[in-house]
Amino acid sequence: MAEIYHVLSRGVDKRKIFLCDEDRYRFIHDLFEFNDTEPVNNLTYRFRNKNNKDIVSPYIGSVGKGRREYRRLLVNLHAFCLMPNHYHLLVSARVKDGVTSFMRKLNIGYAKYFNGRYERTGALFEGRYKSVPIQSDAHFIHIPYYIHLNPLDLIMPEWRKREISDSKEAMKFLGKYKWSSFQDYIGKKNFPSVTQREFLNEFFEGPAQYKKDTLKWLKEMNLEEIKQVTLE
Repeated sequence: MAEIYHVLSRGVDKRKIFLCDEDRYRFIHDLFEFNDTEPVNNLTYRFRNKNNKDIVSPYIGSVGKGRREYRRLLVNLHAFCLMPNHYHLLVSARVKDGVTSFMRKLNIGYAKYFNGRYERTGALFEGRYKSVPIQSDAHFIHIPYYIHLNPLDLIMPEWRKREISDSKEAMKFLGKYKWSSFQDYIGKKNFPSVTQREFLNEFFEGPAQYKKDTLKWLKEMNLEEIKQVTLE
């Protein structure tokens, strides 16, 4: 298994990089489409239907002029979470310099879309993305939970101090938060084609156990133990 990285990219001056759901859907699309060693068209995409917004690419399972039968992935995208002014990824390279290539395509492509849509110029992201390798088991077993718990900042920021009074409400919120890979990890199809979940599913013993362990981690966590890899 290639080295796994926790990656974070934040808006310049901590500005919001997702202003509406259309922006978030666009970024989800980019997570899928730019994860390819070949040049891609980041303008043409569609979703399966209005209720299940899984990505449908014109390249997958298609043959003919301008089409290809499969992608050659740059990275395994193990987990992700979108927040208003930043995003978190958990990735490992599948090809040489895969993480660097993927992040370059992702940030440049999304910034081009965002600047065009909102008629702005200049940098969207705060310099180069931040990344840290997950080099120990002690960090690895915590970081997916940490990434998936980030949306609680929107409604229960006290979670970081282990001061949540209603953990069931917290888990209910996470189970409905569309802009992360958490739903796919607990067995609810959300954007299943975007992530490569086999490795973490095996490690965390499947959807039901992952949901239970996330709740347990929320109650018992100590963020000081993983501050070297959280990038905050």
